Amino acid sequence: MSDKKLSNQIESSLEDVFKKLPPLPANAIETLFKITPWIALIFGVLGVLLSISALSALSFLAPVAAVGGVAQNIGLGIVATIGWLISSAIMIMAYPGLKAGKMSGWTLLFWAEVISAVTSIIGINIGSVIGAAIGFYLIFQIKSKYK
Repeated sequence: MSDKKLSNQIESSLEDVFKKLPPLPANAIETLFKITPWIALIFGVLGVLLSISALSALSFLAPVAAVGGVAQNIGLGIVATIGWLISSAIMIMAYPGLKAGKMSGWTLLFWAEVISAVTSIIGINIGSVIGAAIGFYLIFQIKSKYK
């Protein structure tokens, strides 16, 4: 199966789930469409900076955790933080496309959300999984605005 086919299959499966939910009002969708590029840029930059800081702290604490017998928790934290870093970098890459109203920007935003959701599941972070579900709902609400 090609990567593009798998990508489209994942996207359409999630879209089927989220399109069954009640739609936002038209003016809310328009407002969300206008501010999404800025949200992606701000949270992307903050995410990159904070995840690099978190990786530094986790790397510093890893030997201490190993001695204390909790190294497996540090491993999950490092995996989740790397996912956060990748997701944040993709959000920054999505900014120009989102600003221009291009579908390529929306697709990058979608994949940033997928990576965020997967790392939340791996890290067993229920709050972030709920946040990812809300994020998917919102990005599927504005999908039709991108061409």
